Amino acid sequence: MLWPSHPPFGISREERAFQYVLTHAIPGDPHHILETFDQWCYHCEYLSNVGPHKGKILDRLIYENTPLTVLELGTYCGYATILMAQCLPMGARLYTVEMDPRNAAVAEKVELIVGASEEVIPQLKEKHGLLKADFVFMDHWKRCYLRDLQLLEAHGLLLEGATIVADNVVFPGAPHFLQYVKTCGKYQCKMHRTSLEYFRDIPDGMAELTYTGLD
Repeated sequence: MLWPSHPPFGISREERAFQYVLTHAIPGDPHHILETFDQWCYHCEYLSNVGPHKGKILDRLIYENTPLTVLELGTYCGYATILMAQCLPMGARLYTVEMDPRNAAVAEKVELIVGASEEVIPQLKEKHGLLKADFVFMDHWKRCYLRDLQLLEAHGLLLEGATIVADNVVFPGAPHFLQYVKTCGKYQCKMHRTSLEYFRDIPDGMAELTYTGLD
């Protein structure tokens, strides 16, 4: 049963969703946890999770690339974190960064780092032991995509051949990020055309980049 038409005050919509998932999802079943999140988002309150359709793209890219070190920028409620974690090979590590401690508190997490991405990225090597990532998933503030990608480059955190996946590059959009990755000569770019999570009539896209390591 979903919340009534007037949801309780005093807690965020993310916390309401998480309470619903805790109550209705099968414990320890990642597929059912994600399906329960989707049910909430389709029928009660919108959350900017990656969602089931984009989730299939992300799932496939994890399986195809079998990364050992994954960096997620934007944990939010942990939807993509759960999705990626269940696909990773044995021995892989997933680092996920969330700036909002309220969201971090309700996230299903692997290795959660609370803080703003521009502050966390320069500390990833020395403070968190992340030497180089071979898979990066960006789903935080779109205006930060370009800045944070350049921070990853500047601090030598991208393994040559690393895959970078950026969500919502069409809606709400990340035009400066797309212009950079298409013209800087450091990336091979592919666009996955899809729709906004939970809204099939709003066009969106995910950018898949391969880091060549060339300047």
